[in-house]
Amino acid sequence: MITKTLQKELNISSWQVNRVIKLIDEGNTIPFIARYRKDVTGSLNDEILRKFDERLKYLRNLEDKKNKIIERIESLGKLSDELKKSILNAETLVELEDIYRPFKSKKNTRATIAKEKGLEPLAQIILKQDVEKPVIDIARDYINPEKDVLTAQDAIDGAKDIIAEIISDNSDFRKKIRQNTFHTGKIETKDKNKNLSSEYEIYYDYSEDLRKIPPHRILAINRAEKEGFIRAKVTVEIDDIIRYLSRHILKNKSKIPEKIEYNPHTTPIIKESIKDSYKRLISPAIEREIRNLLTKKAEEKSIKVFAQNLNQLLMESPLSGKTILGWDPAFRTGCKLAIIDRTGKVLDTALIYPTEPQNKIKESKKIVRDLIKKYDIDVIAIGNGTASRESAEIVADIIKNTSVEFIIVNEAGASVYSASKLADEEFPDFSEGERSAVSIARRLQDPLAELVKIDPKSIGVGQYQHDMNQKELSQSLNGVVEKVVNEVGVDLNTASYSLLNYVSGLNKTTSKNIIEYRDNNGSFNNREELLNVKKLGKKTYEQCAGFVKIDNPQNPLDNTTIHPESYDATIKLLKSLGYSLNDVGKNNLKLDDLNLEEISSKHDIGIETLKDIIKELKKPGRDPRDDMPKPKLRKNVLSIEDLEEGMVLEGTVRNIVDFGAFVDIGVHQDGLVHKSQLANKFVKHPLDIVSVGQIVDVKVLDVDIQRKRIQLSMLI
Repeated sequence: MITKTLQKELNISSWQVNRVIKLIDEGNTIPFIARYRKDVTGSLNDEILRKFDERLKYLRNLEDKKNKIIERIESLGKLSDELKKSILNAETLVELEDIYRPFKSKKNTRATIAKEKGLEPLAQIILKQDVEKPVIDIARDYINPEKDVLTAQDAIDGAKDIIAEIISDNSDFRKKIRQNTFHTGKIETKDKNKNLSSEYEIYYDYSEDLRKIPPHRILAINRAEKEGFIRAKVTVEIDDIIRYLSRHILKNKSKIPEKIEYNPHTTPIIKESIKDSYKRLISPAIEREIRNLLTKKAEEKSIKVFAQNLNQLLMESPLSGKTILGWDPAFRTGCKLAIIDRTGKVLDTALIYPTEPQNKIKESKKIVRDLIKKYDIDVIAIGNGTASRESAEIVADIIKNTSVEFIIVNEAGASVYSASKLADEEFPDFSEGERSAVSIARRLQDPLAELVKIDPKSIGVGQYQHDMNQKELSQSLNGVVEKVVNEVGVDLNTASYSLLNYVSGLNKTTSKNIIEYRDNNGSFNNREELLNVKKLGKKTYEQCAGFVKIDNPQNPLDNTTIHPESYDATIKLLKSLGYSLNDVGKNNLKLDDLNLEEISSKHDIGIETLKDIIKELKKPGRDPRDDMPKPKLRKNVLSIEDLEEGMVLEGTVRNIVDFGAFVDIGVHQDGLVHKSQLANKFVKHPLDIVSVGQIVDVKVLDVDIQRKRIQLSMLI
């Protein structure tokens, strides 16, 4: 069952499913499987494998629950072959819960109270619909003052409660009503606080089809409702649902197909029970389920967008080989500065007060000019927080007639890092402001190495991240960081604990032990030396070895992504082509137009593994981020007041959401390019057109200075 489901959902072969399950069960990580087991899996990529792993866990949990439910119902003596088949065929946890609902223990419902009063037989008599006298006459037999059944009508009312619950517990009814509500229903919102101005005014009197409402709107409605601005509810044509239930519950006594003849004694009671069942039991539950389903889908979509944005941000090209001054802007507390050298080492820090209320502009400019001269600074990285525009104006004046350039850096999460235990360990003698300035400089120099120190949720490249399932968000974003870290690789002798912690197979303990070993024994000379690290065994070594590199190693292959398990095969390949390890990294290697099938067979190397080996031998130690757009440095500055309609500017995409992309055009506030302004065609999602970090040309459509909103277009 699980194999067939995964095969169908992921559109892969059964042999691929079985092999991936085996690899996962053997303790292999997703990055390791994706890169070093391509020949086993048929080259399934990281994205498919992560989805595979997630679904495998869900389906195994589903199977486990099925078995427990079967055991439970069997213990009650109520398990039929048909019921067992329905349980085994259930495809979701919701469907499974619907089937199990009638057998779950219920406490203090109106139906259970009625059953305790001995009214279940009366309910069954009514449901059979074959009585030939008024039910009120039959109900007199169930009067029991000791159980608070004082009249025949009391007995009928209790029986109706039991019938209502029986209808509600019917899994087929619930499934059909859920589908009907989703496909024909609407979500409606109303204002709770009349005339109160807020960002949610669009939802003060709003209605939209459930099946059409976009994910970001669901999350916005949820937030507005949570903050008390609106009431939201699901609406549907109730009469259609009541008719559907009546058709399936009321029994036609006529022997003529065209004629309808209901039992006159029981029909009115059952109709009342149907309405009560739907309005009191089914409808509220279905509304909760549908809103939960819409929220889950919206969260999944938002998490996916967040993950893609984060992936693009982490893959931004590093600005290597530069001495950078990090500038953490502020007003009252002053601007904190930190200078880092080309390796990221902090050379100096300073505090200046060029902005309100001190306005020590002249003094501040002198301090910065002296630092530029003293440390031969190449670039100034200014955080985009409070006072960034004012700081940029001062910086632009300072660097006039010099070769120094500046850039506005997204500082989201820098304050989180600066107050963290990690920052305290890294810079125990620095203030939080100085740490933040260092982080701003380093995230320009090497975005990945710096951003891994920050909780991915705090980096600010998503939407409504605080309103969604935090566990699922964290798992997804951590998966992205893991993917990127392993795709880029880390230098074993310089990597921080934060970077190592994301390397395939490593964890907090082994990462700390690697750094401890490095501190005690000096630099690693080869990958195999990792086996000397405490608690790092052969399995962990297998998982991590290919993702860590050593600069200027004893074995040139230790500075490549070639796994040690393929070293012998690589050496044989080189030898067969007339080369040796000494040729790795040189331009004399001729590796084009090779007969891969012949080499694969001769040296017992899988075709896909062979392709990766050759690719790496051509460019050993290549950083995939080198192919990404370089950071856009500037020497001038603009403010929102300088913008005019029709102005064409160059900007950098900073964030992507369902309805558009936010672009940094050099002012404090990012501008929005609505998805309708991204291209001369229908845009299903902005990610199909742009990516975080991309350099784009935009035209100013509108500027609202008071609300600090800038509307842009890429249709120039």
